Amino acid sequence: MIVSFDIGGSAIKGGFAHSETEITALPRRATPGNDFAAFIDVMRDIISQAPEQPEGLALSIAGVVDSDSQKLTCANIPCIHGRRLAEDLQTALGYPVLIANDADCFAMAEAISGAGRGHRIVFGAILGTGVGGGLVSDGRLVNASGGFAGEWGHAPVIAAHAGNPPVAIPAYPCGCGQVGCVDTVGGARGMERLHLLLHGTNLSSEEIVGLWLAGDAGAAATLDVYMDLVAPPLALAVNITGATIVPVGGGLSNVEPLLTRLDEAVRKRILRKFDRPLVVPSQCRIEPGLIGAALLGLRDVEERRRAA
Repeated sequence: MIVSFDIGGSAIKGGFAHSETEITALPRRATPGNDFAAFIDVMRDIISQAPEQPEGLALSIAGVVDSDSQKLTCANIPCIHGRRLAEDLQTALGYPVLIANDADCFAMAEAISGAGRGHRIVFGAILGTGVGGGLVSDGRLVNASGGFAGEWGHAPVIAAHAGNPPVAIPAYPCGCGQVGCVDTVGGARGMERLHLLLHGTNLSSEEIVGLWLAGDAGAAATLDVYMDLVAPPLALAVNITGATIVPVGGGLSNVEPLLTRLDEAVRKRILRKFDRPLVVPSQCRIEPGLIGAALLGLRDVEERRRAA
């Protein structure tokens, strides 16, 4: 049995995993963002509720572990940003610790328990507040030791013009330090930014989508530009990875007409042709980070047993 965690900027979710199909989730706890001792205490309290002695801890976290230094980049939880978190947690809590990016955990959950079942290569895409992704090949996470594979949202690949008639698109600065990243236009905040650019009006992504579904011409123009900017880099990711399914999570994934249109736009732009949907809604709707972390943690335990 392992204890898995899904750690975000506002909440920590814990759970106990006995197998890939037996995962029990616990109530959320507030994330102590600026106090590492309090952060440890929350984890320790969750572990204390385990029905038996765990064999390890597995964390899904809104950050990236550098595969060389093992330091964590996690800007929205200052107390763990820049730490060798796995090492620090193992010292404090006394258990082996595995850490993975939340998008990687999402991809793993979808590959094993969701829409990616039966596919060799699964590219999990996040269209939420921003844009993220993870890559699973033959049931194994490519970023198992940390790293940036699957981060299709952070590359300067935005077209200079988009829409019909074409509109000039600025190279917006991105939180990663680059400019013109897909993340600046592809998530909910990006859609809002595009609508403001086109129409001079501040609307939420929910309002924009609602207007689009109701047939509003202005919102339709925003979605035209959005598709022109998001579909090509996602098609590029599919071409490069050879993925045969792209489960999508995040808030925008709940808008099925949007995903249907994105799927059609991506399939028109890739080399391998599919006569079925490629870009699809995720199936692990409840706690995919917790599920993905549990799957990774259980496999880590198996590998340590075999090596012993």
